[in-house]
Amino acid sequence: MLRLPELNILTPGTLAEALVFLKQDGAIVVAGGTDLYPNLKRRQVNHGTLVSLAGVASLKGISGNSESGLVIGAMTTLTEVVEHPMIAAWYPALARAACLVSTPQLRNAGTLGGNVCLDTRCLYYNQNELWRQGLGYCLKSFGTICQAAPKSPRCFAVSSADTVPVLLALSATLRLTGPDGDREIPIEVFFRRDGIDYLAKKPGEILTAIALPPAGALKMAYLKMRTRNSIDFPVAGVAVALETDAGNKVTRARVVLGALESTPLLLEQATTCMVGNELTSELIDKVADMAGKAAKPIDNTDMSPAYRKQMARVLTRRALQQLIC
Repeated sequence: MLRLPELNILTPGTLAEALVFLKQDGAIVVAGGTDLYPNLKRRQVNHGTLVSLAGVASLKGISGNSESGLVIGAMTTLTEVVEHPMIAAWYPALARAACLVSTPQLRNAGTLGGNVCLDTRCLYYNQNELWRQGLGYCLKSFGTICQAAPKSPRCFAVSSADTVPVLLALSATLRLTGPDGDREIPIEVFFRRDGIDYLAKKPGEILTAIALPPAGALKMAYLKMRTRNSIDFPVAGVAVALETDAGNKVTRARVVLGALESTPLLLEQATTCMVGNELTSELIDKVADMAGKAAKPIDNTDMSPAYRKQMARVLTRRALQQLIC
């Protein structure tokens, strides 16, 4: 049985108190802990002090309306996201993505903010300490090379958060608070193409909320592929969001691939291709081919890179076809 190391868990009651606690050496934020605690058990990370946000009420809840959009507190559970009537009605792809995260028990504990900040994953990283020690560790965890790409100077661990591609397709905004005050950033600038330094989050900064713009007449979909449909992280996924005018021509569109690289992939070329045109079968095939060409997975998750690349094309086609039914 894998056991947690000895930990000092701090439980602030306010955001200001949490920011103070984070100034301690080696301190790290924990939200639901559904990913961090297993990582600690496997000794993938080494943090002696955890600052739990469970008691910070200001980080919980969903507010807003159809005209202003919704603001979702970072500590809102995935179950609450799934079951909220306004999310189900206006942002069904987000509810779907949250529903596809792991199991009901983990969705009851896991949070939307935690899923947005989810650690990157890799077959060489997500193993117990004995296994990794025998291999010689990896660049992301105490080693000197990326075991998936030994000649590369960077880590290729994969971004596997289900909700992130959808939030990116919806043009969400992230709200953060840190020692330098509050700031808002588009979600697309929050992620970096590096499996280790994968978030553009400043030291001591906390993700406090996710703001969704008004959905309007947006159509959206999210599809994922995983080894076990009942529980696993995605090994390929796609989120699409688009709006059409009275003549059935696309007026805005976003296609995002997930679980293929260290960052979600926003296909800007697909947006350019779709806007101003009718969403026909021919256009769908063209966008699907773009997704297949953009996907460049390597052999560091379940299923082969070639199959995952092909499924990026297939899932994109299926997701877009859903929106013309």
